[in-house]
Amino acid sequence: MTVTMTESAARQVAEQAAKNNGIGLRLGVKKSGCTGFAYDYSIATEIADGDSVFEAFGAKLVVPSDSIEFLSGSELDYVREGLGKIFKVRNPNVTATCGCGESFAVERP
Repeated sequence: MTVTMTESAARQVAEQAAKNNGIGLRLGVKKSGCTGFAYDYSIATEIADGDSVFEAFGAKLVVPSDSIEFLSGSELDYVREGLGKIFKVRNPNVTATCGCGESFAVERP
């Protein structure tokens, strides 16, 4: 089970971690929205037991154990959307998204 990052995402993760005294980005999944789940981003300040750590281009992505099944095979990117830039997760496990794109559904194994 792996999660990857593009070079653009890794640069942004490293920059944000450095600004906020972190070691990387924590990417999780939480129950939310009309479709069931949403991505949860925060600066990782430590690695907890059970966390999975993925490194790319010198940056660390930390995925909590309760989120790895939802994120396995995903790619984190940092892309221009509208007038700004955002993190975007390309997740092959997503089976549906809500109209606004903020939440998603997955088929659990």
